[in-house]
Amino acid sequence: MSLINKEIGEFTVQAYQDNDFYEVSKADVLGKWSIFFFYPADFSFVCPTELEDLQNKYEDIKATGCEVYSVSTDTHFTHMAWHDESKRIGQITYPMLGDPTHVLSKDFEVYIEETGLAERGTFIVNPEGKIVSYEISAGNVGRNADELFRKLQACQFVAEHGNEVCPARWKPGDATLKPGADLVGKL
Repeated sequence: MSLINKEIGEFTVQAYQDNDFYEVSKADVLGKWSIFFFYPADFSFVCPTELEDLQNKYEDIKATGCEVYSVSTDTHFTHMAWHDESKRIGQITYPMLGDPTHVLSKDFEVYIEETGLAERGTFIVNPEGKIVSYEISAGNVGRNADELFRKLQACQFVAEHGNEVCPARWKPGDATLKPGADLVGKL
């Protein structure tokens, strides 16, 4: 069953960011674009490479009016300890959400019951709180922040220009398509 256009549920979780703890709730997400970037666990192997890659794209993502939330089933205390101990994770400036009660990982349907961990799930959520794009990968396959950024830009473009669609590999400034009978069989 698809999660596209599913409205995210109510939640309140603890975040770690900039050497501080604070709460993040659904109310904080509404009204802006958001990326929820689920990963299995802190102090692991593929995860730090992905989170570092996402950090390298964070300023570009923020410039589009979007916030990034990394999420694992670890606590916000564990996020802080990892941030303090890992050179790669120590660079992270976006919010790291703790989900030890699994409220987020279950709502986004990435929770793995057998392990208590989350799948590698990436979700783009629009300002209305609805999922407009998502990808779930095997635990041993890392993701690419450049492609995530491209998808974010395409989702934002389509939201603004509802009568146009973005073809494969579309980037801002590239030609779009206007669906209609004149394109049927011509592409």
